[in-house]
Amino acid sequence: MKKLYIYFFILSFFYVAACKKALDTAPDGKITLGDIFTDTSKLKALLNTCYTEIPTKGCRYFFWSRGPVVWCDEAWDTDAEAESGLSAGTLYNGKASAEKFYPIDGSADARNGDYWAKYWTSIRNCTLFLTGIDTASAPLDPEVRSRWKGEAHLLRAYYYSELLKWFGPVLPISKSLYKFTDDFSKLKKESYYNVVKFIIEDCDAALNEKFLPTRINNGENYRLTKAVAEALKSKMILFAASPLFNEGKNYWEEAYNTNKISLANLRAMGYELYRNLNYTATYASADAFFGPDNNKYAAIYNEYFTNTMKYDGASLDKETIWESRDNQGNVWDIDGIGAQDGYKAGTCPSQELVDAYETKDGKPILDLANPYLDEKHTQPNYNKDNTMYDPQNPYDNRDPRFYASIYYNGSKRKAWWTFSETPECIENYPAGIGYRTRVIATWAGEPQTGIGNSARKSTRTGYFERKFLHPNAGNSVVTVAAANTKLFRLGEVILNFAEAAAEAGHLDEAAEAVNEIRRRVNMPDLPTGLTKEQLILRVRSERRIELAMEENRYFDLRRWTSPGGDLSKTCKYVTAMEITRNSNGTFTYKRRTVREAERMNYTNKYLLFPVPLDEANRMKSITGDNWQNPGW
Repeated sequence: MKKLYIYFFILSFFYVAACKKALDTAPDGKITLGDIFTDTSKLKALLNTCYTEIPTKGCRYFFWSRGPVVWCDEAWDTDAEAESGLSAGTLYNGKASAEKFYPIDGSADARNGDYWAKYWTSIRNCTLFLTGIDTASAPLDPEVRSRWKGEAHLLRAYYYSELLKWFGPVLPISKSLYKFTDDFSKLKKESYYNVVKFIIEDCDAALNEKFLPTRINNGENYRLTKAVAEALKSKMILFAASPLFNEGKNYWEEAYNTNKISLANLRAMGYELYRNLNYTATYASADAFFGPDNNKYAAIYNEYFTNTMKYDGASLDKETIWESRDNQGNVWDIDGIGAQDGYKAGTCPSQELVDAYETKDGKPILDLANPYLDEKHTQPNYNKDNTMYDPQNPYDNRDPRFYASIYYNGSKRKAWWTFSETPECIENYPAGIGYRTRVIATWAGEPQTGIGNSARKSTRTGYFERKFLHPNAGNSVVTVAAANTKLFRLGEVILNFAEAAAEAGHLDEAAEAVNEIRRRVNMPDLPTGLTKEQLILRVRSERRIELAMEENRYFDLRRWTSPGGDLSKTCKYVTAMEITRNSNGTFTYKRRTVREAERMNYTNKYLLFPVPLDEANRMKSITGDNWQNPGW
């Protein structure tokens, strides 16, 4: 009989067919579901279906985009103009709808889309597995049974966490399979906090499984570990305590305690920050160009993000907790310097992100409490205590992470360039096609890498992304795909702890956690004697810098907003640096918005994604309650 999934968060927990007997029929139509638990290979296959929808993230959103990175104030997507009816363009122009939410609906490249349907189906599969694993008669070694059970608990927790992040508290909690005869009209939405507690309960169940490993020691990078459970607990309790979701209650002390324990447990498992340069032939080379002095701390940071984790006992990477099972493709071709291969730049870091990087003396460039004097962010409110920053030489003396993450006017890249220089390319002429060093000139009018308003290869902001780009990747040099996305890493957990500690009033511990992150790149410690409010601002700023373009800022901005608020101060306008090259070779810098019109995805309804329209309507007809998110 034909199997039919109803992709709805209730009905996806069971099969629907023409007769009752079909409810006991396995997907192949030949054996009952109960028979799966008598056969080891079929039981393993069921567990594998629970892994099926783990997303690749990174730049594998629709049309090779970084999704949330270019939907907030971190960056602008060059495809917003070329494909204005899809993805980023839909959001920027305020044309998104619950009926067809183009940024993710139906866009399932590398499983980065159609989340509602896919995650609920995966949750159903996890629950099915858990209902039978304890009593399964399949010949299983106790260690295997324990590990598989832990993985299923953790997978269910992960899918619930993803639904919460994107859609908010419009979810029921299900610990068992629904039956066709159940009364679904009694279902209710759980609070954000209650769903997070359920996620933590599943994480704790996984942690209690003796044979779930703490680290992967082979190439099965997609499999989950106890370390992932700790990272997931750390992240989700932080979300539950945040203003958008806490329903006016104070959960910060709980978030602090949970994060403190999880961080300590991860350290005990051997996780630590990536502090050493291991591939010196590439990253310590004079051809790597990490800032004016080829900064070694910038090299370490870039090396970490441009290499996939190795799985063996002597792993050089002890920071990555879990990464995607797929690579990000050739980012130099679709998410780097567009002119290099003539296609597209993709993610263009914003002036707002560039402004966030401090000078190397550890002082913010702008006043963190009020960074801009105007709505459009064209008038910076400079930090009066910073005497090192020079607006006429804005890229000198910056945090090493700036040089590791962003290509700016005057920076250099040695790679294969697929074009010959013309006289208009003043810094680079003459030069032909081939492997060579090129100055990344982003001034207005530069034919190849200059700022532009429509061409896919042009930067929209005056900057190109570097963080995930191998220093010399390109045609005939390094054609291997970019590193797998780091879904969880210790650096994020440390900053989760820092935020919870600061909000809960444990200021010394919060500052020390931030300082650990800063010392990795040789940035000075935070000043002593900061007030709670000042420290919270510094913690948030550190998250912005350390986790830049890793898909965290999008969700941070939302969870820090009140339910009745919006993102007008951060995301209504995104700015660029328009640079004029003067006849004497100097430059004039002028801030401007990327486009004159406001970017429309800052309003209140964009704090959460819409529940797919058909699903919301169906649920309302069943329960009588409105399950749609506000504004949709």
